[in-house]
Amino acid sequence: MKRLDQVRQVLRVRHYSYRTEQCYVAWITHYLRFSKRSGAWMHPRELGAPDVERFLSHLAVERHVSSSTQNQALNALVFLYRAVLQLDLGDFSAVRAIRRQRLPCVLSRAEIAQLLQRLEAYSKQEPYALMARLLYGSGLRLMECCRLRVKDVDLERGQLMVRGGKGDKDRFVMLPSSLREELTKQLEWRRPLHEQDLARGHGRVEMPDALAVKFPGADHNLSWQFVFASSKLSRCPRTGRWGRHHVHEGGVQRAITSAVRRARCAVSAGASEQPAIPCVTRSRRISLKWDKTFARCRNCSDTTTCGRR
Repeated sequence: MKRLDQVRQVLRVRHYSYRTEQCYVAWITHYLRFSKRSGAWMHPRELGAPDVERFLSHLAVERHVSSSTQNQALNALVFLYRAVLQLDLGDFSAVRAIRRQRLPCVLSRAEIAQLLQRLEAYSKQEPYALMARLLYGSGLRLMECCRLRVKDVDLERGQLMVRGGKGDKDRFVMLPSSLREELTKQLEWRRPLHEQDLARGHGRVEMPDALAVKFPGADHNLSWQFVFASSKLSRCPRTGRWGRHHVHEGGVQRAITSAVRRARCAVSAGASEQPAIPCVTRSRRISLKWDKTFARCRNCSDTTTCGRR
């Protein structure tokens, strides 16, 4: 078994999320590439604590990564040696990145309204505007919104069910009354699309855990389909089976980035340093709290709000 395939297997046995799997595999690959000797790949067993220390110091000194990024790389390597190879790295001391205090960026209500209005310019085939309003109004994280399924929308009670959120926890969130009509239209659009997929011999969706075995045929049921479905069929990166996945989170991020640039609020939205609004695409939520520290945008001279959440 290849090294990275072994890492993936252990991660899946321990029920780590797919995002964690991608992250750990990427860091381990980076570590092995960094530790090449005379152009040859080295097996992790041939490497040890000095190599890990050298790699982490390289990240802090030469790559200038943040402390959280360096800790992420450290966690991936510790998992590789302890959980996969079952080796003890022992003690090592690497140059650690310093965690600095930063003020988060919080948009004013006027800026949020302007941003959401700009998103309406997108094609009605892409639900980016509705998704952004849900992120703002319901406090959903980006991936929680993308993975929302039809059965988790309760229009009667005005709430959404988030399943397998951060920490693999479930919770309810409010559904703003102003979005009920739009969400109803999205659900009405979803039904004929699913019927069309079924007629073509597709119409399946990936099920969480082993529910596809426990409930045979549920993966073709409308209630399990993603609300914000992709316009194209695709293969599951884990199973390789065809189905209709949810919209790619990168598309939502790019849409918000474009809306921020068109709104010309680079200072408040952090567009000069980050390609998209930090409140949505980085922290996965839009803050509903507002501070009284004001700044003026250099591009459009609008008053903006920046402060602690």
